[in-house]
Amino acid sequence: MSVRLFRSPATVVFILFLLGLSLSAWNIGRDAWLLFEPAGHYDPKRVLLVYSTFPRFMTALLVGAALALSGVMLQQSLRNPLASPTTLGTSAGANLSLVLSLLFFPSSQGFGRDTIAIAGAAVSACLVFAIGSRKGASPLSFILSGLMIGLWCSALSAVFVLMNDRYLSGLFIWGAGSLALQGWTVPFSLLPKIIACVVVAGLMVRPMSLMELGDAGALSVGLSVRKVRVLAIAVAVILSAFVTSAVGIIGFVGLVAPAIARLAGARRFAQQLVWSPLIGAGLLLVTDETVKLLSAAFGAFLPTGSMTALFGAPVVLMLLARLRTESRRPPNLGQGATRSWHVPRFMPALFLLTLAIGVVAAILIGRAPTGQWEILPFAEWQSILPYRWPRVVAALSAAMMLGASGVILQRLTGNEMASPELLGISAGATAGVALALFTVASAGFAVQLVFAAFGALAVLVMVLLLGLRSGFSPERVLLAGVVLTALLDALIGFLAAGGDPRAMMLIGWMSGSTSRVDQASALFALACAIVFAALVYPAGRWLTLLPLGREVSHAVGIKVPVARASLLVLSALMTAAATLIVGPLSFVGLVGPHIARELGLRGALSQMIGGAMAAGLLMLIADWLGRMIAFPYQMPAGLMAVLLGAPVLVSILMKNAENGQRRWLR
Repeated sequence: MSVRLFRSPATVVFILFLLGLSLSAWNIGRDAWLLFEPAGHYDPKRVLLVYSTFPRFMTALLVGAALALSGVMLQQSLRNPLASPTTLGTSAGANLSLVLSLLFFPSSQGFGRDTIAIAGAAVSACLVFAIGSRKGASPLSFILSGLMIGLWCSALSAVFVLMNDRYLSGLFIWGAGSLALQGWTVPFSLLPKIIACVVVAGLMVRPMSLMELGDAGALSVGLSVRKVRVLAIAVAVILSAFVTSAVGIIGFVGLVAPAIARLAGARRFAQQLVWSPLIGAGLLLVTDETVKLLSAAFGAFLPTGSMTALFGAPVVLMLLARLRTESRRPPNLGQGATRSWHVPRFMPALFLLTLAIGVVAAILIGRAPTGQWEILPFAEWQSILPYRWPRVVAALSAAMMLGASGVILQRLTGNEMASPELLGISAGATAGVALALFTVASAGFAVQLVFAAFGALAVLVMVLLLGLRSGFSPERVLLAGVVLTALLDALIGFLAAGGDPRAMMLIGWMSGSTSRVDQASALFALACAIVFAALVYPAGRWLTLLPLGREVSHAVGIKVPVARASLLVLSALMTAAATLIVGPLSFVGLVGPHIARELGLRGALSQMIGGAMAAGLLMLIADWLGRMIAFPYQMPAGLMAVLLGAPVLVSILMKNAENGQRRWLR
């Protein structure tokens, strides 16, 4: 019998609470005796202890237990060990709904923050399940769909705060997951809500336990799988919305606590339902008390939510090693669009002509300094063109690299939710820029370029090392990149919550603004696009054969690990070069390949060319609208690309999703 570090869930709970209480006692220190002062004694430290320290202690326990319970319900109902409020995007959806309501509909706060948060979380959950069901409700599809929706919501929230930083910058403290309180209102309001959800979850123990038999086995004993699954997901979504409304986004507790409970011996659902909330409460208590110690040591504010994400991401990376992957043939990605029609031979030429017209129009059509629309007069070309053409060329080149990278990833993984923005290389480039801004006194574009390149290379090496044990399995490599991206999001929230103005500069860059692009950076982007295009063309054979499976590829002489690693490196380098120009959050690398397939492009190279052109055209339109729609103010091109591309992407992914969802809910 193997020796485990923790022999039972009870041992884990005991150690966590012992450590948490010890840290709490250390933080309180000599102030504890103030509790025994006479009732009329109003020492400021005593007031702080009674109305801040103790409410925060209780809130940490309640929030940790609620998130762990939400994670258990999601993982059991979806039969997915990686499901949680963070990975399925429900917390980010609740956060976005609260930001939007405060910004555009402040009067809606009268309906209650909980109602608004639940509505946002429910919409996010519906989108995730509708998109994920298209791929047969596989664990990988749900996780990628949820993380894509979650990152999109987080990015949109950050950009709205950036555009209204004068009166919304305080939302970063709340959005990063702060447990700092000034009274008992939050814990007293959370307690009855969580108890009600616990009662409902307790009544579902038997039907949820039967779901371990699988859908077919549960149906054979008379269980309505659809009703139980929907109710369990509803309880999980409501719990995460309650927590987000009260204290912001607390990451990874709902994922890590159930995993620790299972590893400690809680195999049955009833055991997990008891021990996971206790472990979650202990984990968040230890984390929050550690945050207090660090805040006191460094004299800076540290949001608990960001720290849980920083601590939880390594655990998630370890859990990814347990995820089973399999070689599969993805006919949809290899055979093109849902339509079946012949692509005319003149289609590429027509697409190229459209792109050329778009470039000319983006340069020549715009607004005069007076705000009037005009076609740029010939006499003003010398004075205006040096400011317009670099932005157009840079945006187009960067987007085409992202589009080509997206095609590579989607064909390698067989999953249409794969995206270069989710690979993690954009996260590495952003981390490099953040390091430059916070360590170099005057970080110009050249300095940021060097730091971003090193950051992208570091993440590339990390992702490849994580994929080495699985023979560069695309699923694990992609999921590792997604976790690193989520880790970056938490890091940026941590920096912004501290109120440092450099964090606002970083968020502005992340939103994808091309306003700082000059002629040198535009030529750099164009040169990168040309070089990578020359490298992609010979890889067309690999992209055609690798989606057919490891056995077929090996039979025709392809060294699968080498081919996969080479394509991943190529995709990563294109992503890194593009990120330096348009930021990490444009998502054109996700939308472009889908548009190419909807046009009926089937072959690897034709999809590559079509996806690159579609992404370039989308970014071209986004950059032009960003310059003109709010003139003389400018909106980031990345944000405009998200706003334009998201409806297109959702409408494409929702096609044929209804049948898959019916099969899943049957």
